[in-house]
Amino acid sequence: MPKIDLDIEAHAGGGRIARVTIDNEARLNCLSSPLMDEFIGIIAALGDHPNLRAVIVTGAGERAFIGGADIDEMSAVRTPDQARAFIERVHGCCQAVRDAPVPVIARINGYALGAGLELAAACDLRIATERAMLGMPEVRLGIPSVVEAALLPGLVGWGRARRMLLLGETFSAVEAAGWGLVDEVAPETGLDGAINRAIDAILETTPRALALQKALIRRWEELPMGQAIAAGIDAFADAWTTDEPIKAMAAYQAARQARKSGRV
Repeated sequence: MPKIDLDIEAHAGGGRIARVTIDNEARLNCLSSPLMDEFIGIIAALGDHPNLRAVIVTGAGERAFIGGADIDEMSAVRTPDQARAFIERVHGCCQAVRDAPVPVIARINGYALGAGLELAAACDLRIATERAMLGMPEVRLGIPSVVEAALLPGLVGWGRARRMLLLGETFSAVEAAGWGLVDEVAPETGLDGAINRAIDAILETTPRALALQKALIRRWEELPMGQAIAAGIDAFADAWTTDEPIKAMAAYQAARQARKSGRV
């Protein structure tokens, strides 16, 4: 039975890490409407989870992150209204990830195609195995690539985005890393090690500053430069509505002084 698995663990470095797994392995973890509704609900609920520091999104098994949207379901679509309802669910999955208050990492363990690549693009970081294959093949199925495919030009540039979207080719994780779409490529046995290094780096940050930074990045994507800078000034001032900056800077200064005095 296709489902979304959720596992939340306390991390040795502090805080909790959520792992969300799309489990439709027999169908390359393709997204049906019921799976998408479940995914949206789980990600939205994680935003209220205490001490959550990061979310990892992945697919079950070793063959696929997400092989795309459910073609059997799409092939039954007959009207523009039905098409709109389906694609709005895909967007809802991506929007939920982008709205999450903590970093979301796409653990790309195989195929990431169509809606799967759109969801990966919506994540904050993308870490893939060296055997992963990515692509936007929708034009080969009679439909355009839409919703969060709009993020691709910002990630890979307009030229490569045009090639991806107009030709519908698949490409390797190594190629994607060269384009800036994938942040790190790991050997198959080293994927979780790479994920854990990213988690360790996240845990070295302070929680509220990271939440402010993610929210600000989202605003930067949509604002003209002057307004983006003004939003940053507001976020900087907002950081001081708690004592997090004071404590973090005091700890940094203490550590620096200890190093200078030779105690560390």
